[in-house]
Amino acid sequence: MRHCINCCIQLLPNDLHKRCFRCRRSNHINQKCPVCKQENIIPLYVDSKQMNLLAVLEVRTHHNESWNGFFCLRKGKLCSLIFGLIIMTLVMASYILTGAKHGLLLIPSPFHYGTFTGNPNLMDNESLSEMKDHYQPSKINISYVRDFPSIKLIIDTITSKIEFINRQRPDLEDLKKQELHMFSIIPNKFLPNSKNPCWYEEYRGNTTTDPYTTNSYALYSKRFRTIFDYLKKVFWNHLYHYKDKHYRLRCLPHFYIIGQPKCGTTDLYDRLRLHPDVRFSAIKEPHWWTRKRFGIIRLRDGFHDRYPVEDYLDLFDLAAYQIQGVLQSDVTKGHSKMNHIIIGEASASTMWDNNAWVFFYDNNTDGEPPFLIQDFIHAFQPHAKLIIMLRDPVERLYSDYLYFASANKSAEDFHEKVADSLQLFENCMLDYSLRACVYNNTLNNAMPVRLQVGLYVVYLLDWLTVFDKGQILVLRLEDHASNVKYTMHMVFQFLDLGPISEKQEALITKSPASNTRRPEDRNLGPMLPTTKAILRDFYRPFNTKLAQVLFDDAFLWKKT
Repeated sequence: MRHCINCCIQLLPNDLHKRCFRCRRSNHINQKCPVCKQENIIPLYVDSKQMNLLAVLEVRTHHNESWNGFFCLRKGKLCSLIFGLIIMTLVMASYILTGAKHGLLLIPSPFHYGTFTGNPNLMDNESLSEMKDHYQPSKINISYVRDFPSIKLIIDTITSKIEFINRQRPDLEDLKKQELHMFSIIPNKFLPNSKNPCWYEEYRGNTTTDPYTTNSYALYSKRFRTIFDYLKKVFWNHLYHYKDKHYRLRCLPHFYIIGQPKCGTTDLYDRLRLHPDVRFSAIKEPHWWTRKRFGIIRLRDGFHDRYPVEDYLDLFDLAAYQIQGVLQSDVTKGHSKMNHIIIGEASASTMWDNNAWVFFYDNNTDGEPPFLIQDFIHAFQPHAKLIIMLRDPVERLYSDYLYFASANKSAEDFHEKVADSLQLFENCMLDYSLRACVYNNTLNNAMPVRLQVGLYVVYLLDWLTVFDKGQILVLRLEDHASNVKYTMHMVFQFLDLGPISEKQEALITKSPASNTRRPEDRNLGPMLPTTKAILRDFYRPFNTKLAQVLFDDAFLWKKT
């Protein structure tokens, strides 16, 4: 049976053809509708039974139909269609914006900036061909070049605010007021017949007392408990008995590997400890001077109970036992011989991390810390030796990011974090001095990447306010990687270590490198060329000053 659908739909609400009544009659086949007048007929094929609109099997339209029937739809369907179009538009817009941000668009975005070339410093220091390689964006990540002009303005602002001002060295009495307990434990003088700074301390415990039961390193870390379990077993065998009293030998390090992180300090530590006259703390990086003595276990966990200096000295007990063995053997032979065993400590945070000062010292110096780590080390060990391993700060930052970032690591993500960190650093420099920003705890915790760690010269100058230049050995990772034997000989000479056999030297110099980049991080590839150009500009004035202080242009890192 054939019906006019434009008439039959009058049964629906809000129908436009309410005047049509013939559709309800069974003999209505193909009559003229008083409304449609057969001009917009859409045949509807159904069976001979009473038509059920919910059981429509097929709707066929003539090719000459118009769009008038479209306006007969229900308002709800019309609203749904409009809503769907809006959603589709938003999705397309989101795709375009996201694609432009991550360089995923098949067609480049019209909002990308061109390559920035207006850098007079670059023109002075590099050739034109180097400039093109330096600033040209990656073809895959072409959108990131748009960041360079705006970030260049940020770097110019930072550079204009840089001032290397000498720091005022605090008085010894002021240091004692800050750390009364520490000064009561560590003496002013050490044993004269030991190259390493050591002294005897009276032990008042008994044979049933565990001398390490309250050691914070053992309490807060399960992996250190095995070390202290062993120390506990041999502790009583190494006590020195004199006039019904027990004494234990206490030692501080003779030298410190103080920095920087991701610059090869682990490799230097692993090789140096193979020397027969060198010992290290039971834990490679105690971080006591910078963190543990303030109660910082993990930076993200806030503050805990402060680690007393006794807990730090416990870490050198194993080395002290060996030094004591040398001293006692000389006494039994009836003569006094110089002990040549020296102890090292290799916390890579020692050079730069003074973030905790603001919580413990008075902030009356315009945001600059009144006391630094080196002030206290120098107060106890004015003759200590310091080793610093550095690398190109641009590469150091990327290595640092790959090592410490936990998820979503990529060259693009690194670029964004660098841009955010530079913005934060600029904001600080607008209001405070360079030193105040470098040691600003809030800023350093807020920056997504640790830009400040690569400002080597700022830290070095502050260490040189208390230590003589001859007490500090500064090495480059690039030199160490290319000639391990040469750099290790420099270290041996600096520490005044005795000669070693060819076999021992081969063991030290030919061992594989330690703590290299993980395979999954290597697969991420290098940083974006634009990111490298940004960081080169940021670190340039600091590298220039460092090269001047050390009288060595290699620290400009022009060829890396």
